[in-house]
Amino acid sequence: MQQKSKLRKKYLKIRKENYFEIDKNFFSPLYKLIKKNIKKKSIIIALYYPSNFELNVLKVLDLKYFLDQMILLPVVEKNNSMNFYQWKKNDVLTVNEFGILEPIKAEAKIPDLILVPLLAFDKDKFRLGYGKGYYDRYLNKYIKQYKDIMTVGVAFSFQKHNKLPINKNDVKLDFILTEKGIYK
Repeated sequence: MQQKSKLRKKYLKIRKENYFEIDKNFFSPLYKLIKKNIKKKSIIIALYYPSNFELNVLKVLDLKYFLDQMILLPVVEKNNSMNFYQWKKNDVLTVNEFGILEPIKAEAKIPDLILVPLLAFDKDKFRLGYGKGYYDRYLNKYIKQYKDIMTVGVAFSFQKHNKLPINKNDVKLDFILTEKGIYK
């Protein structure tokens, strides 16, 4: 646990010092990945509202394909869990207890694709998050039920760590997307 805590501090600092704005072209490999791996015409995509120098995944909405899909954002629930709720660009958002913007809750949805925030990732596609476990709990619960949820960690290439410490609750992602492309 202490090792993860040190890594969190290290990668928060690295991300803040090296952050740069991306444009919609960052997500071109994601579009190709979806077309290859998800055989539905219309899909449900879970994003996150970026904060604290996280990569701005909202730029994906500058691509027409993504605007035509159902978009979800996470909401932290009272029982220390997380669910995803529908959101459209420019819809009103509320601020949760962690200062993160969330959509207004209606009916929780299960996404086909989740773009997962992270502080660091490794060659095995494990991620280091903020330590609260929301994404790992969600993924452990729903990937067992819905095996076809595709998970893509979204990061800058400088967030790559050789080998992260992992435990039984950590979920391996399907792919990692950086400005250098897709890690498979």
